Amino acid sequence: MTDDAPIRLLLADDHPVVRAGLRAVLETEPGLVVAAEAATAEGAVARAAEGDIDVVLMDLRFGKGMGGAEATARITARPGAPRVLIVTTYDSDADTLPAIEAGATGYLLKDAPPEDLAAAVRTAAAGRTTLAPTVADRLMHRLRTPGAALTRRETEVLVLVAEGLSNQAVGRRLHLTEGTVKSHLARVYAKLGVDSRTAAVATATDLGLIRR
Repeated sequence: MTDDAPIRLLLADDHPVVRAGLRAVLETEPGLVVAAEAATAEGAVARAAEGDIDVVLMDLRFGKGMGGAEATARITARPGAPRVLIVTTYDSDADTLPAIEAGATGYLLKDAPPEDLAAAVRTAAAGRTTLAPTVADRLMHRLRTPGAALTRRETEVLVLVAEGLSNQAVGRRLHLTEGTVKSHLARVYAKLGVDSRTAAVATATDLGLIRR
């Protein structure tokens, strides 16, 4: 992409109304062109691989199949890959951390003002990071208090506990022994200052570590 070339965008979201809204906002901005849309994460990966996209606006959750974080990892793993800007309604650690670890350049929420969205796209195209304020605040808190932050595995365990799964069922889902699941939960209890599964889920939800 040269300095005067437009920034070519791929909109990846399973809701046509959302894609239409993003297109309406972005196409009024000078230097931004919506080159393609994808209704599935798999479609976004395939379209991004064609080599003519600069920034992918990626939702995190699609109706079926691959999720946005996995799609982000596949897209960014390719040489000369486009930047990926997450645009979603979800801001819990269980959502943000996998996406950022997968290589997302930025993370924005769908209720962001149009001017913030356009600015985030330009920032992503330049290889710099834009984070929604709530996401940035939580990441800063994790850095300042690493001992209190849940690991990705602890978060995965707690998310499944919140869905009502037993320790044995959680273990099967994550390919862990029941004893390992109990160990993860014990560390979660200690970090959150609670002594039960119900309290752990409630506290983690209140803190934005997981979502209901």
